[in-house]
Amino acid sequence: MPRIVTAGQLPRLVSTRDSRDRVDLVTPETVGDGDLKADKITYHPGDTAAAHFHRDCRHYFFVLAGRGVLHSDDGEHPLGLGDVALVDADEVHSFSNPHDEDFSFIELWVPAPTETVWVNPDDT
Repeated sequence: MPRIVTAGQLPRLVSTRDSRDRVDLVTPETVGDGDLKADKITYHPGDTAAAHFHRDCRHYFFVLAGRGVLHSDDGEHPLGLGDVALVDADEVHSFSNPHDEDFSFIELWVPAPTETVWVNPDDT
């Protein structure tokens, strides 16, 4: 029997840094089991994420709308509709939206991360 979680039941992040939106799609509390975690993130114009990494998983990003920038140790990587990016375990990364439209993507972690490490511990 399929397990259905309606949009209104999905957990949402309230960011302390900016106005970005995050909806938890696949977690142990929704329809997950630890093998995978998935979120939908929307960065509004001017939003940024703090530099961080995950020790124990690969991180995939599937761009759904708009344009944004993936920041990593080797530079800035512009992303747009339909692009896919992969960040490996222990790779420092962050995002920004310097554009005038929303930038949204689905992110998948395989397996689900056990820890997010912030480069600056005061940044979350």
